[in-house]
Amino acid sequence: MKPTNTSITLAPMTTLKISDGLVKDDVLVVAIVSTNTKGAIAIESGDLAMDSKSLLASLVEMGATGTVDEVIKVPGGPARMMVFTGLGAKSSTYSHETLRRAAGSAARALTGNAGATFALPTHNLEGVSAVAEGAALGAYVFNDFRGSTKSEQKAALKSATVYSKLAGKSEAKAVIKRAGIIAKYTHLVRDLVNTPPSHLTPDSFTKKLTASFKGAGGLKAGLKVTIWDEKQLKSQGFGGIIGVGQGSANPPRLLHITYTPKVKDVKRYAFVGKGITFDTGGLNLKPGLGMEAMKSDMSGAAAVCAATLAIAELGLPIAIECWAPLAENMPSDTATRPSDIITIFGGKTVEVLNPDAEGRLVLADGLVKAQTSKNKLDGIIDVATLTGAQVIALGTRTSAVMSNNQSFSDAFIAASKDAGEQFWPMPLPIELRASLDSPVADLANIGDKNGGMMVAGLFLKDFVSDELPWLHLDIAGPAYNQGKAHGYTPVGGTGVSMRSLVRLVEQA
Repeated sequence: MKPTNTSITLAPMTTLKISDGLVKDDVLVVAIVSTNTKGAIAIESGDLAMDSKSLLASLVEMGATGTVDEVIKVPGGPARMMVFTGLGAKSSTYSHETLRRAAGSAARALTGNAGATFALPTHNLEGVSAVAEGAALGAYVFNDFRGSTKSEQKAALKSATVYSKLAGKSEAKAVIKRAGIIAKYTHLVRDLVNTPPSHLTPDSFTKKLTASFKGAGGLKAGLKVTIWDEKQLKSQGFGGIIGVGQGSANPPRLLHITYTPKVKDVKRYAFVGKGITFDTGGLNLKPGLGMEAMKSDMSGAAAVCAATLAIAELGLPIAIECWAPLAENMPSDTATRPSDIITIFGGKTVEVLNPDAEGRLVLADGLVKAQTSKNKLDGIIDVATLTGAQVIALGTRTSAVMSNNQSFSDAFIAASKDAGEQFWPMPLPIELRASLDSPVADLANIGDKNGGMMVAGLFLKDFVSDELPWLHLDIAGPAYNQGKAHGYTPVGGTGVSMRSLVRLVEQA
């Protein structure tokens, strides 16, 4: 059979390929695994046959263990350089997320290289997709704001080829294309999150997304963009967005992206993402330590917008209405004060006891506005870096899911697991709702500190119809990695939730 080589280039990103022919790249990536408790190791090269005895001896001498996130480079072998990436304990099958992370770890270590072939134990097209996705996600660098040192920085891996006997299958091209699109829009989220607030304001956020809108196919793909400025927001009663943004010299915006597939009679979801381009805490000023990470407080808006564009570029038969309420929360003589009362779009009033609990205010506007759609919604999802309590409860790698509909929540959890993102269901205890009662308004924006993540969820629930399936995703910790890079996850913006939203729509 003639060797097959299929490639899809999504410039300026890594070129993804699949091949079962001769290895032409200078770098060959294979897996290394531990085989027992005595420190023995083995090499896993998937469908690529290779003599591993001499290589194993060298790896043992180097102290290789095969643990997850271990990457070892060895010159020579079947290519100019061999790269061994750890899969953990040896198994007859490896989870797709294990493959995704192993490929990502290797790709992160290969900055400055032109091309690498990834020969990992894939077994099926889903495995091929995971390796391609992991390699493209790991091949990410952010050097946009370097000046004199920019020339010293290495570029991300330019090309990644998945070695698989499945290269000749007709579905292989679609699998590789999908992986590239997923990586492309995950990178978009990361880029937006990593952009400093001096360059990412509510207005410039809308401009960057409008440019990406064209790259996703624009009107021909069924996309449409509408933007409300501060005058329109104020005249139409968006009290949450205006109240949060009125302390800043950079006025707020509301971005609306719709995707309408060509097929008719489809399901329709609404996405709403928190878009605080920088959060000082307002007049409840945050401590200086760690405030620099608050440029990531628009991660939810970035994720829902990017997911909508990805869904459009993939041509999925589900309609999406995406809303990104955008504001900068700053302290000034025009900022919202503690005890001020604002009116959310639709008429409900909120006593702002803490201006640093601002995300729920802009989300309330977005949630209510989304439900005024002339088209019936089958579900609504909000995504937000909402509470520090999420980090305390679930840490920095697991996001929270709260919902008014068990089957919708279950479907999302299944989709997130398939996408390789960690989400965990949390309750919305009704007894906590009373803590949001206000003596002067319909409700207050903060309540009981204990269970603060769930209290915030209960606040949002007040703005969603009981009959409409709703998900609240709190991604406060996982959205921005302040620790070490791992797997395909870099330091800084991670892009979390984008892949899960796309997967949910694919499975709907």
